[in-house]
Amino acid sequence: MKLTGTLVKSTIVAALGGLLFGFDTAVISGTTAALQSHFALSEDAKGFTVAIALIGTIFGALFASVPGNKYGRRDSLRGMALLYLISAIGCAIAWDWYSLLFFRLIGGLGIGGSSVLGPMYIAEIAPAKWRGRLVGFFQFNVVAGILVAYLSNYLIRERHLGAQDWRWMLGVAALPALFFLGMLFVIPRSPRWLVQKSRLGEARETLTAIGEENVEAELQDIVKSVDVEHGHGQETLYQAKYGLLIFIAVSMGMFNQLSGINAILYYLNEIFAKAGFTGVSGDKQAVLIGFTNLCFTTLAMTIIDKVGRKTLLLIGSVGCAVSLAGAATIFLTNSHEDLLVWALVMFIASFAFSQGAVIWVYLSEVFPTRVRAQGQSLGSFTHWAMNAAISWVFPSLAAKSRGLPFVVFSLMMVVQFVVVLTVYPETKGVTLEDMQKKLGIA
Repeated sequence: MKLTGTLVKSTIVAALGGLLFGFDTAVISGTTAALQSHFALSEDAKGFTVAIALIGTIFGALFASVPGNKYGRRDSLRGMALLYLISAIGCAIAWDWYSLLFFRLIGGLGIGGSSVLGPMYIAEIAPAKWRGRLVGFFQFNVVAGILVAYLSNYLIRERHLGAQDWRWMLGVAALPALFFLGMLFVIPRSPRWLVQKSRLGEARETLTAIGEENVEAELQDIVKSVDVEHGHGQETLYQAKYGLLIFIAVSMGMFNQLSGINAILYYLNEIFAKAGFTGVSGDKQAVLIGFTNLCFTTLAMTIIDKVGRKTLLLIGSVGCAVSLAGAATIFLTNSHEDLLVWALVMFIASFAFSQGAVIWVYLSEVFPTRVRAQGQSLGSFTHWAMNAAISWVFPSLAAKSRGLPFVVFSLMMVVQFVVVLTVYPETKGVTLEDMQKKLGIA
């Protein structure tokens, strides 16, 4: 099967949600100090300002399966794009702290929803041999968005706009959000969702458009996997036979955040400031971090379907544990601060090469179609719930001991290594329909 124009276009458009996801994830790092000063925030209030968007992502991820199943993955992504747009404009014109919180919450709903629906849509249109790389493109866009956010913050600060530069940093996301919304009107629906709704003619057209070589055979495989004939399309995830999959979704979401990745990204400028870097210098170091993230995510995408998901997770666990231990040592000993940037570069490289490239691919392919939306939502919900909790308390913990959070993060990566090694199955090269047979849940 060759990559067709429709398949490539659909992947790129769905992955634009990842770009906005990544942008919003990182852009806040350049505004925390200005927001704390402008609104006279305590450390806890500053943490809540960051975490409020993540609280939105929890609900966005948790309930994304509802519109995703009812209206389809594509049409639901349009709603997420609209939420992104409203959030960006609202944050730019926020008139007080409470309005800022409200619009960040709205943006969080969009992030959480798109983190479920984007990878799900791509996984459902992608052939097995391309699925890792195509779904991985969503994560590529996430890290591209992170780099763009860091670069945007740097360029805006260089224009010396004064105390209100945070409005420009948060508001500029309206442009890609508007573009994302428009492009979602030129891609087809997911063929697997169409089969769930017994719209087999439309599913056949989509399979033809994306270049499926044996359309009828693939269509029948999808029909069987969804159990349309037997009326089991709305089966619940929460039952004993899905116990392993539930554990994988929850543990993967937890470990992803227990690495400290988003807490570090959100407070990167402040972490560098504590190590003696100036504001502009910190922005430059952040760009280096973002560039490293992009490079190693790209590398992982090129080999994920050859090396496998499990192998990448194991390699990354070791790299993250070592680099985080190094950062902890720097802060606990108050020495060699000049090496902090390299410890963080190694951490970002290890994370991007493993969890960053794997999580959304893995969650989108281990669940059978009939419960995929619920499973994707559970994994994403866990990811964002841990993200919110860690990001909220990180400023207060770091104020008491700069090294303690990094010690905890490093230990969690050791635990992750053991769990992945002993529990997680490999999923590379297996069709979505054969996956459930491999896991004994056909």
